[in-house]
Amino acid sequence: MTAPCLILAAGFGTRMGALTANRPKPLIEVGGQSLLDHALGFAREAACPKIAVNAHYRADQIEGHLTGAEDVHVLIEAPNILDSGGAVKNAANTLGLDAMLTLNADNVWRGPNPLTALSTAFDPGRMGAFLLLSPREKVVGRKEGGDFNMDADGRLTLDKANGDYVYLGAQMLDPRPCATDPRDVFSLRDVWARLEDQGRLFGLVYEGQWADVGHPEGIALAEAMLEAPHV
Repeated sequence: MTAPCLILAAGFGTRMGALTANRPKPLIEVGGQSLLDHALGFAREAACPKIAVNAHYRADQIEGHLTGAEDVHVLIEAPNILDSGGAVKNAANTLGLDAMLTLNADNVWRGPNPLTALSTAFDPGRMGAFLLLSPREKVVGRKEGGDFNMDADGRLTLDKANGDYVYLGAQMLDPRPCATDPRDVFSLRDVWARLEDQGRLFGLVYEGQWADVGHPEGIALAEAMLEAPHV
C-alpha cells in the first residue's frame, strides 16, 4: 500500500557541533547529496502520494532548499519545536489520518527502499506502529545501545538500555493516537509505549545497511558504507 510520508527535519543537530552552527543538520552533505535529499529520494521512489517535511531550527534554509519542489509541503514548527509525536499530530492536518510513513532526515541507507519495505508489509489490522530495525551489531555510526527487543511474531518491547535492536528512524503508523493526544509537544515514545501495552507495536528487520549521521564522525562512516563494494 502507498502512504504519505513525513520527513522529520526539525531537530537542532546539537551533536554535530560546529557543523550545525549556521545550517540545519538535514542540509549537511553525505556522498555529495544533502541528508534531506537522500530522504526525499526514498519518498519519491516509494511513490508516496504526499510528502511533508517539518522544520524548526533554521527553517528558512529548509524552505529555501525546497523552493520549487512542488510535491513537498514544508511544515514550520514555530515558535516551539513539537517533538516527534507533536510533529505527527501536526502533519496529520496535511497528510490525513490514514496510515503514514515517517523518516528521520539524519540517516543514510544502502539497500532496499526502507519506505517500500514498511508499506509492503504493514498490516493495519494488527499494527498501530511498524518500525524498521537492525541488530545492534550491524549498524554503522551508532554510539548508543539498542532500543527494542522483538519476539518471534515481530512484536516489540521498549528497552533503551539493553535492547537487541536499533530503531532506524523509519516507521509506518496509524497517526490517530497522535492526532487525538491532548498535548501539542510530545514524543512518539509515549505513543509507542501505549501501543506496546496493546500488543500493536511491531518491527521489521531491514535487509540492507544503515548509518547514523547524528554526530560528525558519522559522515565519513556513512560515506565509506556507501562506497564499499557490494558483497
